[in-house]
Amino acid sequence: MERGPTELPIFELPLALVPAEQVPLHIFEERYRLMIGHCLDEEANFGIVLSDDAGARSVGCSARVTEVIERYDDGRMDIVVTGGAPFRVLDRFEAPEWPAGTIELMQPDPAEEVDQDALSAARAAFAEVLEAVGAQAERADTADGAFPIAAQIEMPATEKHALLEAADETERLALLEGSLRRPLGGRKRSRALAERAKS
Repeated sequence: MERGPTELPIFELPLALVPAEQVPLHIFEERYRLMIGHCLDEEANFGIVLSDDAGARSVGCSARVTEVIERYDDGRMDIVVTGGAPFRVLDRFEAPEWPAGTIELMQPDPAEEVDQDALSAARAAFAEVLEAVGAQAERADTADGAFPIAAQIEMPATEKHALLEAADETERLALLEGSLRRPLGGRKRSRALAERAKS
């Protein structure tokens, strides 16, 4: 993807995607079927932006279709997409066939030094989630940042979106650790976190 401002098809969904995360999507609305068809034909990216009762956000993550699970006779599709890079939406508009926007990638600062204490704390919280389901806690030792951990765990969309908006990696790691250690509201969310981590 280009580094300067560029146009990108925009898919508003009630979820937040982070880099390297894989999510299944069922595509049924006509304009999004056209969008995904275009992206498959051109091997192009599109953007996923969280949209809920608070409206569509101005930060999202690029995505690419990495698997087409099934195509239906009426044009619907079941696909898997993989997160690419965070971006900021500079302008929104309706392209002739689907929603689109002018976006700019949110480039990490190459000179940024990651707080090793924050990374260790996030890894420890991730390891606790893995241990809770009998998965290999050692997986946490190889996670080299907030996004690689978040990509493996089910989290509320707003909390995952906050990682995309974070100013730097140290802030992301602190947010992630807080989300993993926050009282999970009973066993239901614990199971949701755990089942995602398990797979």
